[in-house]
This record gives sequence, C-alpha cells and structure tokens, in this order.
Amino acid sequence: MKRIVASMAAIIALTLPLAAHAATWNIDPDHSNVGFKVRHLMVSNVKGSFDKHSGVVNINDKDITKSKVEVTIETASINTNVQKRDDHLRSADFFDVAKYPTMTFVSKKVAKAGKGKL
Repeated sequence: MKRIVASMAAIIALTLPLAAHAATWNIDPDHSNVGFKVRHLMVSNVKGSFDKHSGVVNINDKDITKSKVEVTIETASINTNVQKRDDHLRSADFFDVAKYPTMTFVSKKVAKAGKGKL
C-alpha cells in the first residue's frame, strides 16, 4: 500500500514544473489523477484510480531538499470499473473505509530529476 501511495504522489509531483521562487501548489483534482496498477494472480494487471484526492506541493527553489509533497486520498473513492471488486476493496479485508476514510502520503525527500522535473 505504501508503494502505491508513494508512486501516486511521485507521479503528481513529477508533473509540476519547478517554480521560479518558493511557492505552494495545490493539486487540482480536475486536472490530476491518482492511478495505480496491481498485478493480479501473476496473470494480469488491474488498473484503477482514486477519484477523490487533494494535496499540496511546497517548492523551495533555494533548497529543493526542503520542498515537500502531501497528498490525501479518500479511500472510498477507489474505482477499478468493477463494482463488486470496488466494494470488496472498500471492505475490512482491504481499505476498511469505515475505519480509515482517508490515506495520506507525505514525502520524505524531494530531489531534482532533470530539467523541470522533481
């Protein structure tokens, strides 16, 4: 699970341009996506998304290592386009959305990954 959230936040962060100065960027849910792909029974991949998410990216251009990414995802918004599977994923067997309505990723490290990328 940590790997999925880390991957999603990294993808979101990599799509943001580097700021010319220190800035805070709100992740726009209408123009971003939190998606995942999970190997199922070593035969196929299941793709899905979380349709409700929000987050903030704080960029410190003077010291990029002091930058931070934080993303919060509503676990009940999981969508794999198969209602029965989504209901099972929302159950206590997986996300237990009644007990854990959100999951949050907070970056431990931000580094340059090339021109205009983090």
